[in-house]
Amino acid sequence: MSTIGPESAELAPDDLKNRVAVELERTRQRSISLTDAVDDDDLVAQHSPLMSPLVWDLAHVGSQEELWLVRDVGGRPALRPDIDDLYDAFQHSRCDRPQLPLLGPGESRDYIATVRDKAQDVLHRVRLEGGRLVERAFAFGMIVQHEQQHDETMLATHQLRRGEPVLHAPEPPSMAETPLPSTEVFVPAGGFTMGTSTEPWALDNERPAHPVHVADFCIDTHPVTNADFFRFIESGGYQQSRWWSEAGWRHREHARLSAPLFWRRSGDTWWRRRFGRIEPVPPDEPVVHVSFHEAQAYANWAGKRLPTEAEWEKAARFDPATGKSMRYPWGDSEPTPERANLGQRHLRPAPAGAYAAGRAPCGAGQLIGDVWEWTSSDFAAYPGFEAFPYREYSEVFFGTSQKVLRGGSFGTDAAACRATFRNWDFPIRRQIFAGFRCARTPSRAELD
Repeated sequence: MSTIGPESAELAPDDLKNRVAVELERTRQRSISLTDAVDDDDLVAQHSPLMSPLVWDLAHVGSQEELWLVRDVGGRPALRPDIDDLYDAFQHSRCDRPQLPLLGPGESRDYIATVRDKAQDVLHRVRLEGGRLVERAFAFGMIVQHEQQHDETMLATHQLRRGEPVLHAPEPPSMAETPLPSTEVFVPAGGFTMGTSTEPWALDNERPAHPVHVADFCIDTHPVTNADFFRFIESGGYQQSRWWSEAGWRHREHARLSAPLFWRRSGDTWWRRRFGRIEPVPPDEPVVHVSFHEAQAYANWAGKRLPTEAEWEKAARFDPATGKSMRYPWGDSEPTPERANLGQRHLRPAPAGAYAAGRAPCGAGQLIGDVWEWTSSDFAAYPGFEAFPYREYSEVFFGTSQKVLRGGSFGTDAAACRATFRNWDFPIRRQIFAGFRCARTPSRAELD
């Protein structure tokens, strides 16, 4: 697995182009595998009103690639201007997309293949300098990340799909031989650099790097597990409004929430549906498919809270030994299978305590991969934010309606995951691969 980092500035133009070509192909193979896994009826079906048909996602990634790489960077004539509106995510909600005159499965595959041929030719000919879109191959990186994000969306659609299993992957590693030293770690007050101004493929909402002071806090060494969440359920956590925010309780009652999505109880056993398989809920895995409201209620019940976005990022990337912020919890080198559960390598989170090689200097583990982690922060611009290359990627979502998630999941690719990467969603969402960890403010007695 290869990612493009700040060292790309030192690569010769041809070497950088070769790296980009590899990333484009690697990403496309994932898209193909996710869509070739099912028949045409499944591709055009809407498996949930929350999601697009898989065939829409497939043609959409091609449409965006055509707009940005073929037309904008390459200056080439439009291939299919007639379908621009069909695949504009802002013009049609997901629930309405099945009624559109979409390209069929065969047409979609032909279209994205033609677009890719044109984009590869553009990559071969363009100079990767002289403008923000092409500097260090930014537009190509944006398209890689965009397609990988839709691949994770398609993976979530597979989870919502009914039927026999069609996706297969090896089991993740078991808990590390080196156990976590405690259930939480203390992070002392102080400043650190949040965000980035040097990551070549960082998106606009990650920029610019800026100093942030964070007060003393404690944060869990691993995400909250299913076993932890069992106790919340058994104690009546879903029936007691005192643990929930006003908005959260309203939603819990309206949606009749009583457990994470895809869980069902039979006798004394909790079962879950996972990519077509029915299995007992494993107690040692991070809980997944919970909303922000459920995460917040659990944290309140546990006498803690959700971390702020700044607390999460400081725990994930600040090295007190050097005073610097790193790309990842383990340093600046790229993710490897020993460090993080990413890229759909496995189809589930790894047990809490796995990936000892990926732990942060503060002692917390699994901050990258396994499950997206809800934070308490609203999605907002950093000081000095500038929308680029279009407002609709980030700016239109800023506000109090969206909560920030951090860290990526087992379904997130390394190209679209780093310690500065920001995801966001409505606080009611549960179909995403989201879990959480808790934080708390230490008492004065603990600090004395």
